[in-house]
Amino acid sequence: MRFGIFSEVVFRVGPVEVTEVVVTTWGVMLVLAVSGTLLTRGLTVWEPGRRQLVLEALYQAISDTIRGVLQRDPWEFVPLIGGMWLFIASLNLVGLIPGLHNPTRDLSTASSLAFVSFMSVHYYGIKHLGLKAYMRRYTKPVFILLPFNVFGEVSRSLAMAVRLFGNMLSWEMIVAILLLLVGFIVPVPLILLSIVGDVIQAYLFGALTLVFIAGGIKASET
Repeated sequence: MRFGIFSEVVFRVGPVEVTEVVVTTWGVMLVLAVSGTLLTRGLTVWEPGRRQLVLEALYQAISDTIRGVLQRDPWEFVPLIGGMWLFIASLNLVGLIPGLHNPTRDLSTASSLAFVSFMSVHYYGIKHLGLKAYMRRYTKPVFILLPFNVFGEVSRSLAMAVRLFGNMLSWEMIVAILLLLVGFIVPVPLILLSIVGDVIQAYLFGALTLVFIAGGIKASET
């Protein structure tokens, strides 16, 4: 099994290199898109079926979590935070399929997700407070702290990328080493534990993004 910070190239389209991570990630996105389309067909207000009740319960759980952090209507934040939880969890769990590796063990994938998180914080901050009011938070309590506040924003996003990448890569390496040393029986409980860990990692990434968005909005409102 090959481990590395960056994924190996699967094929090339002219000068563009398409890596294993890109292929796997697009495959996950396709599966999620098809599954979402199929699961949301035939929804009704009257006499909802079991499938709809499960989907509504999932949405309600996400909505209540966001409302508890932001203390405002969660509707506009559900697509980002809920989608991030579902997408990252799917990327983490795809490594359980033989022959595939979770894309989040690649630094480029983790960095891309962190960039989305970074930009979403500023998007919602500017949207809710206006550009001038939002940018004023970087000069508090004194203007001289502007570069330090900007550096803090960038560094925390980098920390999120490195944390996700490091956790996923190290866990996959641990499972692979155990498989080589003791065979397929002993690591089974660890693989089950890794499923829980993969879901937790996805939750933490989305939760941190939510907290950063809330912090940006509320800090500028005070």
